[in-house]
Amino acid sequence: MSRPLAGLTRRTIATELTAGVTLLAIAIPLNIGYAQIAGLPATAGLYALIVPTIVYALVVSSRQLVASPDAAAAALVASSLGGLAVAGSADYATLALAQAILCGGMFVLLAVFRLGFLANFLSQPILVGFVGGLALDIMVSQIAKMLGVKIDSGGEFIDKVIGLVTGLSTFNGWSALLALVSVAVLPLGQRYLRSVPWALIVLIATTVVVVLTGLDDRGVAVLGAVPAGPPALTWPIIDWSLWIALVPSAIALTLVTTAEGLLVSRSYAEKHRYPFRANRDLLALGLANAAAGAQGSFAVGSSTSRTAAMDQAGSRTQLPSLVLAVGTLLLLLFGTALLADIPSPAIGAIVGVAIVPLLGIREFISLWRLDRFEFVIGAVCFLVTLFVGSIAGIVVAFVLALINLAQRASHPAIDVLESSGDPGESLLEDAPAGTTTAPGVIVVRLAAPLFFANGAVFSAAVKSAVSAARPCPVHHVVIDMEAVTDIDVTGAESFRALREWLGSQTISLAFSRVRPPTLRRLRSLGLLDHEPVYATNRAALNDLAPTAAAPPAPSRKAT
Repeated sequence: MSRPLAGLTRRTIATELTAGVTLLAIAIPLNIGYAQIAGLPATAGLYALIVPTIVYALVVSSRQLVASPDAAAAALVASSLGGLAVAGSADYATLALAQAILCGGMFVLLAVFRLGFLANFLSQPILVGFVGGLALDIMVSQIAKMLGVKIDSGGEFIDKVIGLVTGLSTFNGWSALLALVSVAVLPLGQRYLRSVPWALIVLIATTVVVVLTGLDDRGVAVLGAVPAGPPALTWPIIDWSLWIALVPSAIALTLVTTAEGLLVSRSYAEKHRYPFRANRDLLALGLANAAAGAQGSFAVGSSTSRTAAMDQAGSRTQLPSLVLAVGTLLLLLFGTALLADIPSPAIGAIVGVAIVPLLGIREFISLWRLDRFEFVIGAVCFLVTLFVGSIAGIVVAFVLALINLAQRASHPAIDVLESSGDPGESLLEDAPAGTTTAPGVIVVRLAAPLFFANGAVFSAAVKSAVSAARPCPVHHVVIDMEAVTDIDVTGAESFRALREWLGSQTISLAFSRVRPPTLRRLRSLGLLDHEPVYATNRAALNDLAPTAAAPPAPSRKAT
């Protein structure tokens, strides 16, 4: 187990401290905005930067991944809690604490039982669609905030759009002007001077403008008073029925964070060549979420954008996260009065600009060009998340993942091998006649485990190969088992039926290149009686077709 703050040296401490100040400047305005997205007070976003951040930084194996609430998680919190309590109420905040604690427990279970692979079911198209749907839902709320239009931020997407359109009569010009300037400055500044904390500069500049000109008296909404003081230990007291009601959304938050967090953590570890331990990272996320739920915050995930910012700043340790925690605590102790006049349009602009990449526009264009089926999966997940809800979106995501997996697994590569050992093309039902490995012998390779989704397909392919070889007689069928790593009961039944059919055709069955675990599995399932097992395909041909020992002219490849 590596020590905390691994990679920190005397030579790098100045760089790490500077990166910590940069992280502080980035995280504070974003977390205030994300707390508002979640329907929680600004303190909930700031509290997440103290105890949860410290716990995570001291436990995680990744030297760079930054833990914090993000836009997608905040939107998922809002959409899942909106039907259980009124956003902004004490009951709502209590549910957010309980949800974070549930997430923490689930992360710990994933780590202890090494179940992080479950997040692999959320493929890239599914993640793009799911996060994109959440991002568009967030964007509507932020546009309303930028225009000074009041809508129900916890409502459904359609209701928000209708509220925005019908509320345009209450449009506030000063709010729109502040937002317009902010939206113009942020992307331009990030493009030409990436090292400057533009979000913080926009927040300070617009707050100064509001204070000097009294724009809050002209209808510009401001953040309002923020309670001073450190976070206090707490525990959500709710009915068991509500705990159960929170489980689906906690599962969704856990899986999305796991999929994104482990991917980002692994990529930076490989880039900079330091150790990566997935289960330890999951444990760190679990403890951070438990800490968030026990001290007034909400679900914590991994922040891709902040991690990238730290990488660009030269940080290679978790010291910036500790600087962030200390800086946020000092702000809560001595500087909350500075937050009261922050204009909401500026917060909306900062969050809006931050979530534009999450809409996945480039990713959808790329999917359209590369694979239309994957594009459809992403689009369906996007639409369901947007119009039905985040929980339905994650359920549909898993269903689509299973359909995609089953569709691919049910059509594995099934190759008739030439006597040289090179595979031909996939064998289909209309394979051309006369395709054999050697006179009287067909060697067939299945490039996948044999299980319920492809057992019948494999059996039909072998029968098709035998039938296509007629009128040339086939006396032996050899199954190349090198790529078959497992066989389930349904696959075994299909294979048993194939063996009986071959017997009825007076065709012997043999195996080649069988892995030891697969050989034991064949025997335990009763699929291996007196059939010969060969170490190589060449050994099988030498024994079953001696005249075919010398390589014949290449046969036609099966299709």
